[in-house]
Amino acid sequence: MTRVGIRDVAKAAGVSVTTVSHALNDVDGSRVKAETQDHIRAIAKDLGYAPNRLASGLRNQRSQIIGLVSDEIATTPFAGDMIRGAQDAAYERGYLLMVVNSGLDRRLEEHEIRSLQQHQVDGIVYAKMFHQSTEVPAGLKGIPTVLLDGTSGNPEVSSVVPDEVGAAEAAVEVLIQAGHRRIGMLNNVDDIPATHGRYQGYRSTLERHGLAFNPQYLATDRPDARAGREQALKMLSTAEGPTALFCFSDQVAMGAYQAAAQLGLRIPEDLSIISVDNLEIVAGALWPGLTTMALPHYDMGRWAVTRLLDDIATPGRPPEQEVLACPLVSRGSVGPPPG
Repeated sequence: MTRVGIRDVAKAAGVSVTTVSHALNDVDGSRVKAETQDHIRAIAKDLGYAPNRLASGLRNQRSQIIGLVSDEIATTPFAGDMIRGAQDAAYERGYLLMVVNSGLDRRLEEHEIRSLQQHQVDGIVYAKMFHQSTEVPAGLKGIPTVLLDGTSGNPEVSSVVPDEVGAAEAAVEVLIQAGHRRIGMLNNVDDIPATHGRYQGYRSTLERHGLAFNPQYLATDRPDARAGREQALKMLSTAEGPTALFCFSDQVAMGAYQAAAQLGLRIPEDLSIISVDNLEIVAGALWPGLTTMALPHYDMGRWAVTRLLDDIATPGRPPEQEVLACPLVSRGSVGPPPG
């Protein structure tokens, strides 16, 4: 099949090649009328015309391709929205997003970065599966880079992460506004920003409302359902146990649901539970549905690509360290305290 070229579109539309180029590439300052642009685009679509990105790249020194290098994002259900947000932002700006996944293999990651550079990508989003401090790989030096769900000690690299402190503050505020005063926290034992930020938000919100911190209402363990179940059983079995639990994650909250069932506690009549994640496969499947703070995966992916493309278009912009809010997703797991 013969490839349809720009001259074929110009002939069918009855205009010059230059007019077609200006219309299809949204050239700033062109005098092509809107109705003419619509006509040309319709003709191009009917003919099956696709622009020659290679030739365009040679002219403007850009490939219109960016890379997303992830550790485990592409193989897990936790942060798939990151890629969707990144793809949407890239598509809207006329860019192709190439996604590679290292599976935490450092040598493979180095190979993937070299391969993306060989494909002449215009920039790279370096993404982590969960909010963490990380080092920017040496192979990214000299190429526009944005960190997604991670921060580094490099002040020259922009980054975007969720507001861990704000998520916890909002979650505990929901419980306090529902009337709870004995609020426990099932936290993560890992030394990561989310662990410290959510604990900080928990403590500061209690303090802001004049509620004393009770060490018996705090447990730290692995961020999974088994640990959530075991720690919730211990906490809820004590005299004057909490009437509400703030859980590090939806999986921890699932364990708390199991503990409540084992103890004969109804949710939310006897025990309220709130967490962070909004992992639909968990939060939406539990009954009653789990009220949770949604990690802004889609918005973070979108922000990272938008910032990267702005940097490509305008080199030398001051870097940004963006922190995005976590919206509340209300379901049925929070109610007033018993009695």
